[in-house]
Amino acid sequence: MAIAILYREELKEYDFGPGHSFRGDRYQVFPKFLKDKFNDASYQILSAEWASDEDLRKICSKDYIDFTKTFFSTASSGLKYDENFYRFHSGDNMPIGTPGMVEEAARLIVGQAKFAADLVEKGKFKKVVSIGGGMHHAKENYGEGFCIYNDVAFTARYLIDTYGLEKILILDTDAHAGNGTCEYFYDDPNVLFIDLHQDPRTLYPGTGFLTDIGIHNGKGFTINFPLPVHAGYDSYQYIFDELIHPVVEEFKPQIIIRNGGSDPYFGDGLTQLGLPIKGFKMIGDKVREMSKICDGKVIDLIASGYNKKILPYGWSALIAGLADIKITIEELDSIPPRFQMDPSINATKTVLSEIKRILSDYWRCLS
Repeated sequence: MAIAILYREELKEYDFGPGHSFRGDRYQVFPKFLKDKFNDASYQILSAEWASDEDLRKICSKDYIDFTKTFFSTASSGLKYDENFYRFHSGDNMPIGTPGMVEEAARLIVGQAKFAADLVEKGKFKKVVSIGGGMHHAKENYGEGFCIYNDVAFTARYLIDTYGLEKILILDTDAHAGNGTCEYFYDDPNVLFIDLHQDPRTLYPGTGFLTDIGIHNGKGFTINFPLPVHAGYDSYQYIFDELIHPVVEEFKPQIIIRNGGSDPYFGDGLTQLGLPIKGFKMIGDKVREMSKICDGKVIDLIASGYNKKILPYGWSALIAGLADIKITIEELDSIPPRFQMDPSINATKTVLSEIKRILSDYWRCLS
């Protein structure tokens, strides 16, 4: 069965303006790259509609939605910013100059998440990729980290409310901790949240320590893996084999939601991890293999990455692994000698031992 890829040209409006780290041109480069790389029979490009206020209320308060809509509409017109901005957003969401129609594009990303859930649960596709998805820093009343509305949280909430799902895995492989997503489900035993990210002592948002495992009924259902700086291919493979796959087999989710783009790349502009392009193919392969536990159902959300040259290669490698599409994996940059053998694998093993100790009371496979 072909994989569905959700995309519209209007995604390019998710653009915070000239000089900002997050520009909308990433959504213009990728579709052509995809067409050049993949056989047309291996995927279908589909278009979703924009989320309504009612949709957004599943994950956001009304006053946050109202302010955000008005503020970014005003900003995209080049008019003066509202002084209440910092009540609802952090400084990294502040547009520069004249941005795109950011709020409308953020609604489209949530609309794609809704459409993805419908496609999978109605049996149209086993696997759906939402280009632009994975806005994992956004919270109910606060936007940050280039994120406006949290489509990851929306996807899980929508699947629970609309289709009655009781066991959902969210796997966050973005280099930054998914602090917003974590907050939504920190006390929820129906959502297993596993987050691989660079050590929060060294990278924004400074959350996601290995001792953060959930509260109340959700205790043990949040698993944070703070990756040592420069952790690369061997570390990721080891974590999937020794931690993620065993826990997921024990949990038995009904669907997997994965988010994360190319920012664990060794030459990313904002992070200090060590994955080569082939590492993204490996992540896709691992998720595809795990999805056999839940009848192959995966919703994949891809947006991040701050090395524009390799971004489409990383995204394509993720999709190729997920959908088992045969493509040639190209390493555009020479892999530096320090990354040819994972320099942090021993530190990764030490972190995993500590995680197993902390979580052994909650998961039989870790005891």
